[in-house]
Amino acid sequence: MSFSLSKWVCPPPETYEGPEGTEGKVEWFRCLPYIVIHLTALAAFFYPVTLWCLIIALISYSMRMFSITAFYHRYFSHRTFKTSRVVQFIGAFIACSSGQRGPLWWAAHHRRHHRHSDTEEDVHSPHSKSFIWSHTLWFMTEYSVPTFLKEVRDLVKFKELVFLNRYDWIPLVMLGMACYFAPEIPFFSELTGLSNMQSLLWGFFVPTILLYHATFAVNSINHLFGSRKFDTKDESRNNWFIALIAFGEGWHNNHHFYPASARQGFFKGEFDITYYGLKFLSFFGLVHSLRPVPAWVKSKAKS
Repeated sequence: MSFSLSKWVCPPPETYEGPEGTEGKVEWFRCLPYIVIHLTALAAFFYPVTLWCLIIALISYSMRMFSITAFYHRYFSHRTFKTSRVVQFIGAFIACSSGQRGPLWWAAHHRRHHRHSDTEEDVHSPHSKSFIWSHTLWFMTEYSVPTFLKEVRDLVKFKELVFLNRYDWIPLVMLGMACYFAPEIPFFSELTGLSNMQSLLWGFFVPTILLYHATFAVNSINHLFGSRKFDTKDESRNNWFIALIAFGEGWHNNHHFYPASARQGFFKGEFDITYYGLKFLSFFGLVHSLRPVPAWVKSKAKS
């Protein structure tokens, strides 16, 4: 087995025009940052845990989770509403700070998931693969590194999105630095009393880990556990707990039956934080033309 240094020091390819297979081995060296983030988050419990630690973690988690679900998923992947070029970039930038790669990468992989859901060509299916593979290991393979640009031809015309996709580490590093230096601001320091490390750990590391696994749970848990209101060709399921922590994404069976809606909680009692957030933004004209759930879709639900 030969070792090629260029494989690690050179930037990864931007696209696979025709990816072969769905299997692959975990690239542990390349995924060191992902592993280090997990290990570093454990240091949070070696410092005092205060109410402000939890508040800052919740704010960091919520802003980024909303950007992932509203922009990476419902906007870039499915085009379920419209917005301006400025707002789409801001949404993409915040989502990118979650460490889940760039907007083109995310949308391309997600579109492939819908087309091949729970088949051998679905890289993160717990049915064709193992649970742990579907939850996180697929994200750590060489196959998952490039962006399938042919899947997102509607998005590559935006040069700023291509740039952000290429340098997806920039928002992540900027957020980490902002969290670390926030206590240097007198107002922030007096209000929270947090040290630099407390702010970094609870504003960046801990919520980033929670974001990873709440998002990944939609791939794994939502294809194994929950209810099915609609007959789909895959094993997608609705799970109220994942819907809560992933801001409405847990109504996954609904979504797989009709992915063109900006709303994933189709029925009364199906709490969808992302949709309510989009409605709020629409009041200010920041987003518009939210695509509704048609009556014929609801009529297909099992009683």
